[in-house]
Amino acid sequence: MELRVLQYFLAVAREQSIVRAAESLHLSQPTLSTQIKAMEESLGKQLLIRGTKGSRKITLTEEGMILRKRAEEILDLVQKTEREISSSDQCIAGDIYIGTGETDAVRFIARAARKLYQTHPGIHYHIASGNAQFVIEQLDKGLIDFGVVLAFKDETKYNSIRLPCKDTWGVIMRKDAPLAEKKAIRPEDLWDKPLILSQQDYNSGALAAWMQKKTPNWKLPQPITCSLTPP
Repeated sequence: MELRVLQYFLAVAREQSIVRAAESLHLSQPTLSTQIKAMEESLGKQLLIRGTKGSRKITLTEEGMILRKRAEEILDLVQKTEREISSSDQCIAGDIYIGTGETDAVRFIARAARKLYQTHPGIHYHIASGNAQFVIEQLDKGLIDFGVVLAFKDETKYNSIRLPCKDTWGVIMRKDAPLAEKKAIRPEDLWDKPLILSQQDYNSGALAAWMQKKTPNWKLPQPITCSLTPP
């Protein structure tokens, strides 16, 4: 499978049209159609669902969606490798890819990056945000250079250091809420409240452990969870 054809496929997936994709790639429509058809035949799977005459919009099959995700990862890794190899040996320059969760440790990383930039302005930083599972997956695939996670469990597989910073949790609410009158929030104050929590800490981290109710078979109520991930 050629990288060029992967780029063609991603253009079709992005434009949802053979015609528009061909224009963006400066190719003829028959040439692009032939290349995509050949890819489908080599894989033995249909990747695109062609629209009817009334609607020419193209959608991806399940296999097509898998290929789109992997193709984006492959091309990102190729570009990262090319930049690393083409960097001049005479100066320190290049791209650093960082995966991180929703943690105050990002401030520490940002300060270090700013200090490094003063002596090596040729270094560029790219940050992807997500939960610990996302960061570890990106690390395993070689798409990031290092990751920042709240809780690190597998010290045999990765080299790791503990950052000199600490997260502080709080509760955000309306000023007229009953809990706003309290000087401190206790776990039992939140047991019956609908919560929006970070997905990366739900039922596994320090916050979940702090909130556990001391009665048999009690579990932290299912909250509205949120996390940041790249598009």
